[in-house]
Amino acid sequence: MPLFSIHPPNHSLSHASNHKENNQKAKPNFQQKNFRKTHQIYSAKNKFDPKIPSSIQELSMAKKLLLFLVLLSVSSPVFSQSDEFTFHGFKGVGKNVSLNGVAEIEQNGILRLTNYASEVLGHAFYSIPFEFKNSTNGKAFSFSTAFAFAIVPEYAKLGGHGFAFTIAKSKELKGALPRQYLGLLNADDNGNFSNHLFAVEFDTVSDYDFKDINGNHVGIDINSLVSNISVNGSCFSLGNSIKQELYLQSGKIVQAWVDYDSVSNVLNVTLSLSSSKPSVPILSFPVDLSPIFLEYMYVGFSASTGKLASSHYISGWSFKINGQAQSLDLSSLPSVPRSKKNNLPLILVYCLSAVVSVVLAIGIVLYMIKKLTTMDVIEPWELDIGPHRYSYKELKKATGGFKDDELIGFGGFGRVYKGTLPNTNAKVAVKQINSGSKQGMREFLSEIETIGRLRHRNLVQLLGWCRHRNDLFLVYDFMSNGSLDKYIFYEPKLILSWEQRFKIIKGVASGLLYLHEEWEQTVIHRDIKAGNVLLDSELNGRLGDFGLAKLYEHGTDSSTTKVVGTLGYLAPELTKTGKPTTSSDVFAFGALLLEIVCGRKPIEVKALPEELILVDWVWDKWQEGSILEVVDTRLKGEYDEGEVVMVLKLGLMCSNNAPAKRPSMRQVVSFLKGEVPLREVMVVPDEYGGKKFVSSRATSSEADKVLHSYLESSYIEKVRSWSSVYDCKRVVDLEAGSTSTLSASFTEDE
Repeated sequence: MPLFSIHPPNHSLSHASNHKENNQKAKPNFQQKNFRKTHQIYSAKNKFDPKIPSSIQELSMAKKLLLFLVLLSVSSPVFSQSDEFTFHGFKGVGKNVSLNGVAEIEQNGILRLTNYASEVLGHAFYSIPFEFKNSTNGKAFSFSTAFAFAIVPEYAKLGGHGFAFTIAKSKELKGALPRQYLGLLNADDNGNFSNHLFAVEFDTVSDYDFKDINGNHVGIDINSLVSNISVNGSCFSLGNSIKQELYLQSGKIVQAWVDYDSVSNVLNVTLSLSSSKPSVPILSFPVDLSPIFLEYMYVGFSASTGKLASSHYISGWSFKINGQAQSLDLSSLPSVPRSKKNNLPLILVYCLSAVVSVVLAIGIVLYMIKKLTTMDVIEPWELDIGPHRYSYKELKKATGGFKDDELIGFGGFGRVYKGTLPNTNAKVAVKQINSGSKQGMREFLSEIETIGRLRHRNLVQLLGWCRHRNDLFLVYDFMSNGSLDKYIFYEPKLILSWEQRFKIIKGVASGLLYLHEEWEQTVIHRDIKAGNVLLDSELNGRLGDFGLAKLYEHGTDSSTTKVVGTLGYLAPELTKTGKPTTSSDVFAFGALLLEIVCGRKPIEVKALPEELILVDWVWDKWQEGSILEVVDTRLKGEYDEGEVVMVLKLGLMCSNNAPAKRPSMRQVVSFLKGEVPLREVMVVPDEYGGKKFVSSRATSSEADKVLHSYLESSYIEKVRSWSSVYDCKRVVDLEAGSTSTLSASFTEDE
């Protein structure tokens, strides 16, 4: 069987060696061929024939020229091409496939669209466009394609992003971005009808802005990365009667069929782990592609990576216009290369079988080195630091050697692993932090000593710590239900009821009151938001991530001039003074209250202009007398109106631009418990620094640039995990000095 074959219209299958020759004849020389054909017809009709009267033979030169032009005008179009092709691997395809970005063909003939590099894209298109549309009636042709693919993530269960089978007007896709854009579009042209883009995406990351259903789905995209329809990755087996889940990032070769019937206007997508095509598709979508297709279009693939990467492979591909594409025999296709991580154990096994004595000696040496490297070197100043100190050996055993399988997310300073303590079988979250220096480690541990003594049912408990070389490990209670933002911003399986939300609000308020007033020192959290509210097994809200908290003695002013927090939660005075206070924490808590009730972020870049800033939108609705219009529609009206209105009013009070006008957390808790009633009439919030009430908007041109930068980068993919104790977050860091200038920098904790 040839590696690849190309079929001309109404002809039998052609060998690859003939395709190049036919292709050369079919391109620019095709017009010359038609010219010669026309010229031969013209010459044959004008040879002198003694049987024809001379008066007929002696046509005028003008009539001859007219006849020549008529014959030339009915010649074939400029594009002359095959209507199908089949690639059993891609070795030796030559110029038949155009590659772009990091896409390349491996030595064994497999097509690799992306590698393990971060934020890259790769394109592979058939070099010659196909005629997809009847030029007479404008109706799109039927088409069919089959291809075998495999997605291999860089880390087990953590990879990104996906790839797409694509039909486009150009094979370059200029301006396309990686990450969640899959190398197809960018923020400016996404959704434009002029794109003339059709794609079937095989996506492995759930993106909130593109309304993805989950992180393992197949979707149909038309001119936009917001899928017209999508389903969970799956396939049918056992006589097409049982539907089973198919994990796209498994590294296994999967065969996909995409079939479009232009008569019934139905598009079907079918998946299988074998060479046989199931009779039942996983996705069937009624659509007329005639308005989407131009007369000539290119077919191919596009893939991309984000902060985390996956390698996307295509091992075989067939395509046909107005017919059924040939299914691929998976056993005859190039195999997916094994990663270096998988090759290492195999190499060790070969070494063991070859030179047993040498390997034993090396094993003894490695054991001694491992023994030395895992020993905890405890300095004298560390002996007085609490809370409980764990040994590195304990934590390594608890997390299975800090394997990628136990990686559940990325926190503010490093990776977070799920673990089980060997002695107690208690579930914990282990956060790994690199301090960078011994001096930084000493200062950090001094703060950890104090934070470790905090005890409250609505705080995530710091159980202990461990220092190993320049790495610090913090051990926390494991929160099985992850962070609150997953339940109010995205599409969770469980929609929190109003009773559950109100319980979380009161719990977080109680925990924050403890930090501000009820402990021996004042603790300012400085990064209160939904992503830092974690839910235990009973959906109780707990404040987490004290990595940004600073401790101050009661009654003293904070000394720091470094503003750390998250845009949308920063109190306006911070951009001027740079000094966090309990009042700035209350401001962030007000934003959290509005988030929980409204089910959206403080800054929503996809919202209407009047709804861009959450607190401004809520205030406008309050003034209009239609405050209940802001309530999360997923509650379906099932809530206590009195409690909802009270929480919204309290959120507006906490979001007051004037710090002195905000309530204390003790007052907030009293309001929530119903001990003190809220006033019925809300007054217009005071102005701060001469600015109108525009919550979360900066009070300087420099801070406006920070907000603009935040909006422009809002599509940056975030690693999300439902079981994560700490979600990745965006931190804006404003350095405020004695002058009015501000310098801003963003960090992505991914």
